[in-house]
Amino acid sequence: MGGFRSEAPGQARPVLMSALLASTMLTGVPYAFAQENGVALETVVVTAEKRSEDLQKAPLSILAFNTEKLDQLHVSSFDDYAKYLPSVAYTTSGPGLADVYMRGVASGENNNHSGPLPSVGIYLDEQPITTIGGALDIHVYDIARVEALAGPQGTLYGASSQSGTIRIITNKPDSSAFSAAYDIGVNDVAHGGVGAVAEGYVNVPLADNMAIRIVGWDEHASGFIDNIAGTDAAAGIIQGVRTFPAATAASEAAGGGPIVSSNTNAFGNDYNSVDTMGARAALQIDLDDNWTITPTLMGQDARAYGIFSYDPTVGFLKVTHFNPEWTNDRWYQAALTVAGKISNLDMTYAGAYMDRALTSRSDYSDYSFFYDALYGTYFHNDAGQVINPSQVISGRDHFTKLSNEIRIASPAEDRLRFVAGLFAERQTHFIEQRYVITDLESDYSVSDWPNTIWLTEQERVDRDYAVFSEISYDLLPSLTLTAGARGYISNNSLGGFYGYAAGFSSHYGEAQCGVPLVPFRGAPCTDFDKHVYEKGYTHKLNATWHIDDDKMVYATWSTGFRPGGINRNASLPPYHSDFLTNYELGWKTSWLDDSLRVNGALFWEDWDKIQFSTIPPLSAGLTAIFNAGQARILGIENNIDWRINENLTLSAAATYVDAELTQDYCQDASPCTDTSTIDAAKGTALPITPRFKANTVGRYEFDVLGYKAHLQGAAVYQGSAWPALIASDRATLGKMPSYVTADFSAGIGLNNWTLEIFADNAFDSHGQNDRYVECAICTAQVYVTPIMPRVVGLKFGQKF
Repeated sequence: MGGFRSEAPGQARPVLMSALLASTMLTGVPYAFAQENGVALETVVVTAEKRSEDLQKAPLSILAFNTEKLDQLHVSSFDDYAKYLPSVAYTTSGPGLADVYMRGVASGENNNHSGPLPSVGIYLDEQPITTIGGALDIHVYDIARVEALAGPQGTLYGASSQSGTIRIITNKPDSSAFSAAYDIGVNDVAHGGVGAVAEGYVNVPLADNMAIRIVGWDEHASGFIDNIAGTDAAAGIIQGVRTFPAATAASEAAGGGPIVSSNTNAFGNDYNSVDTMGARAALQIDLDDNWTITPTLMGQDARAYGIFSYDPTVGFLKVTHFNPEWTNDRWYQAALTVAGKISNLDMTYAGAYMDRALTSRSDYSDYSFFYDALYGTYFHNDAGQVINPSQVISGRDHFTKLSNEIRIASPAEDRLRFVAGLFAERQTHFIEQRYVITDLESDYSVSDWPNTIWLTEQERVDRDYAVFSEISYDLLPSLTLTAGARGYISNNSLGGFYGYAAGFSSHYGEAQCGVPLVPFRGAPCTDFDKHVYEKGYTHKLNATWHIDDDKMVYATWSTGFRPGGINRNASLPPYHSDFLTNYELGWKTSWLDDSLRVNGALFWEDWDKIQFSTIPPLSAGLTAIFNAGQARILGIENNIDWRINENLTLSAAATYVDAELTQDYCQDASPCTDTSTIDAAKGTALPITPRFKANTVGRYEFDVLGYKAHLQGAAVYQGSAWPALIASDRATLGKMPSYVTADFSAGIGLNNWTLEIFADNAFDSHGQNDRYVECAICTAQVYVTPIMPRVVGLKFGQKF
């Protein structure tokens, strides 16, 4: 049990050496050729450090894609840009349900709604939009930049930016000129159907000091999973019919017939289509030469059908499910940014209110079958007849997030300069989950919730307050020291009702309500109400040496944290913050008159008091979260951009990560004792993140018959990875294999219009994003979440 690793050590080294050799080959081109033909790359301005600066001067590991790059890479969603971020890994069960990780900081948690907060912060402009259970999947159009900041960002971004931060920066209104654009596209999905998208924006100056920018989009994404009348004998399914053995035996003994489910009313091809529509409106007013206010309102409605995984026993991209399934993700955010000057200090206020409503319906008949087959569990109606035990989960999640930040910054050109501010955030999560069995007897139904065998009706509140500052001082014109700190207070609570009817269980639910009853919304009572309060600080120390105007190296010692929270199981204590300590040596270099840039970082990270969520033995299926041990993460990141001449541009990026436990993990005790069962041994590789992930993009632009034309090719490699940490789970689920995808495009343009044809995942690679089972005892039925199959499309756009 000494080492579950994504690659054997002997295999990993050649891969890493190949990547480093490729970097050396790129930087070793004949100088005379580059000097004669090279063209300077465009300056990329980022705001990762809460002030505008050249990416090449920012002493941190950051990748940024501007509007042009996002368009060239056909980025319209999180999945699209995440594949070009080598330090980012994620799992997803559909749009808006991605769990995001950076630099290997992942424990394979089950991401229950009562579980830990995310370890990667996600921001829309200045405001955090991080939520439990999935990052907002913002449609990417008219976006100024996507910035990915690898490593702890605890001082400037705080809670949940433990291992990194992703920032989505929108284009702002411009009062200097009118502009507008639209794009329309159609595409065909392999194994699926036809999709289409229409999107556009208009920027209108209203006065010399005022402008409004309005953006809209409407997209239909074809499904590619088929729900068929399939066969999975281990799950009791034969040609689309599932038989429940214990319920059938009881029914037949009472003179009834067999208890079966048929997917006749649920099956269909291209089962998992998605319809997304949304809009953004921003108004910018320059009050005078120093002060600007920018109110913004953005919203999106995404309706996804079916599921985004398949049952390999039934067939590739095939499932046999028995009840209609869907998710409706609706959200809006109202934000206000005020920027100005007080004396020579820049002052910024950023506030936002986000409201997200996620409703869902999921087939849960796998759980019903395995409990019937393994434990003989079946149910009756009020007439005493045995009924079909198939369950459907009806879910309703309502998130709100109110955030406020005010900060000041001294002039960037000062020898001694600083950024300092105050931050406050309150996020709520109302959770409702009904596990429904049609015609369930009243005694087994939660009171006032007919047919509900289990009810979760909870409210979670996470509060975060912080004061932060970073101070930089130029010891020499070429040497800068930076010190940063963030003091924080977190106050988190979880309360409400979870469990069964009193007639079904004496351990969870109504039997624990007590006297007198304490009401909670529409639930029978409040059967738990817990709080956890913490305070602490994170820090950052950095030394940056500018070797010359084109080359810089830096060293950073920084920390990040993730707040603690509540175990709803009354027998378990709260879990506390976990911490990541980062030691990093990085470089930013420009060569050949800035036509070639080579950036990278080496890092060592220690992850302490890991928050690990799991379903322990004898827990009645309740998620439990423990601070369970430690891990060590070593890695290297490197990215290269090279504009060879006016026509040809190449880029490449890669990350190698070696992440493993540094002590044993035991589900039955944390930390492990002498009598504990070791579920993940010291040296076990952390899950989700591959050891090696890399991409390369080549683009050739040229003129033909007066038209501007281009050819582009891109390739992404992702190494193998385990979907879980625990050894028994790995034995059940198996490993996600490595894969390569290739994207190609070609286009022409004239004056203000462009026409492009593209093929994403052109060779229809069957990569895997996740492997899972529906419940703890459903080990005979493993699902696979695939990457997007091949998409061939045509896109036309105009700018005005």
